[in-house]
Amino acid sequence: MIEHLRHMAIFARVVDEGSFRAAAKAIGLAPSRVSETVSELETYLGVTLLYRTTRRIALTNEGRMFYARVTEMLRSAETGLNELNALSLEPVGALRISMPAFMSSSALATAIAEFARRHPQVALSITFTDARTDLLEDGFDVNIRVGWLDDSSMMSRKLGESDRALVAGTGYAATRPNPTHPSDMEDWDWLRYRHRSEYTTLYGPDGGSEKVLGQARLEVDSVDALYHFTLQNLGATVLPEHLAARGEAEGKLTRLLPDWRLLPLGYFAVWPDTSRRESLTLLFVRFISEWQGAAADPIHERKS
Repeated sequence: MIEHLRHMAIFARVVDEGSFRAAAKAIGLAPSRVSETVSELETYLGVTLLYRTTRRIALTNEGRMFYARVTEMLRSAETGLNELNALSLEPVGALRISMPAFMSSSALATAIAEFARRHPQVALSITFTDARTDLLEDGFDVNIRVGWLDDSSMMSRKLGESDRALVAGTGYAATRPNPTHPSDMEDWDWLRYRHRSEYTTLYGPDGGSEKVLGQARLEVDSVDALYHFTLQNLGATVLPEHLAARGEAEGKLTRLLPDWRLLPLGYFAVWPDTSRRESLTLLFVRFISEWQGAAADPIHERKS
């Protein structure tokens, strides 16, 4: 019976993910094994649950009815685990997390490592990507987002803020007159981050603001790549403070317009208000927030 319950959970994950390959990646099994598991379940039940083509899968009528029962069973099991976790001294379960790739070596990643050390019975699956991920469609329990939130349907908690710095490769900066005003940089080469506005807005000592467009020489969708190409002396860009400080300490980056500032980035944990693993999710969010020493609102969780 236990083996059949496992087969049912894998079948539900295949439906949720939309393919055997995606389900296999999510649960850490080979795609062939996931396909075999569903076939074994169909043989046991004596019905076909999924129509299979080379491009997609679809539920049969029997599969649709069975999937509804299986998801009901899984929700009940998740609820039971949540209730036990609330009473247990040692939480148990699994969390899928996504966070920006450039934070893979940040203080927040260190906080997650400490969470894993303190809770050895919690399995963490972390996806590092600078692309925007969808909590529900992509199957994540928690997203770490950078920027300012505009999605009011999710729960969120502010983890902190990070300064940003206007920099250029030391070699590139040496070929240009030292800028004293943002307008001095309009003819500079710029490296663009695809998920950010083309304009760079800077705030001066008098409180006024100036926008710089500059000449976009190269565009990337990864902050780590942005950092790397800036080190190659291809132009100016805006980097998170921890990367700017690293490059400056190595003598490879030069800060520009030090009397002007950029708005900081907010860091948030975001999760569905109907999280399947509510107690485990909240435990994780509260831990990393407290580890970060964020000046979060005392009511903790709120709709974004």
